[in-house]
Amino acid sequence: MSNLKIDVEAILAAKAGKKARYVPRFLISYLKRIIHQDEVNQFLEANKDKYDLDFINEFMRFFNNSFEVHGLENLPKDGRFTFVSNHPLGAQDGLGLAYILGPIYEGKIKFLVNDLLMYLTNISSFWVPINKTGRQARNFPQQVNDAFNSDNHVVMFPAGLCSRKRKGVIRDLEWKKTFITKSVQTQRDVIPIHFEGENSKFFYRLANINKMLGIKFNIAMLYLSDEMFKNTNKKFKVTIGKPIPWQTFDKSKTPYEWAQYVREHVYTL
Repeated sequence: MSNLKIDVEAILAAKAGKKARYVPRFLISYLKRIIHQDEVNQFLEANKDKYDLDFINEFMRFFNNSFEVHGLENLPKDGRFTFVSNHPLGAQDGLGLAYILGPIYEGKIKFLVNDLLMYLTNISSFWVPINKTGRQARNFPQQVNDAFNSDNHVVMFPAGLCSRKRKGVIRDLEWKKTFITKSVQTQRDVIPIHFEGENSKFFYRLANINKMLGIKFNIAMLYLSDEMFKNTNKKFKVTIGKPIPWQTFDKSKTPYEWAQYVREHVYTL
């Protein structure tokens, strides 16, 4: 049985250490409200005995989300693959891909995700944590290597951050090259996925202000739980492209250039 619970004050203490004591009480109360701490904890308590795909199924029921999936015929049965997708939302896209791919591949999937998701211990078996709020864990490179060298399929959002809105267009920022280099090293074909969805206008404005002011901390990330609730009762279109053989990523382009090539390809799906 899981003791799963979201506790803003405990997370602040873990992330900020002794500095957490200087965070004003009114700000802590505000954070609890925007992440919907009480509502989330009610859901977690009701599903404390559910794990992995069973837990994700309950998440989809709770938020009444559904998916219109195209290209299922492009999913190979044999081998191990790297799945890469744009990252428009922050919750329903990641959990949605687990919901779609998990049953097909019998739960043998690993996601490179924001390390805050490790607090969701009922599904932490799917995650390889990436620290987005502090110093990167020393064992992170080894965790990534272990994931790619395993028999699991690896699922990534190579932008690292949720999509941003620039000149009226919602798109990922540049994609990191890790999925190219690791897929070549481990001879994994890459399967591109396009996930259709968007967050609120407020989220994009906040993200742009964050960038304009040069603030290093990703303030918009704090609102992803609120965006998750705003995406209640929505249906999302997901398009799976044909596998790209790992041999494609030759020396005619740098790994970074290949990453942007795949990014552009995803937006054509």
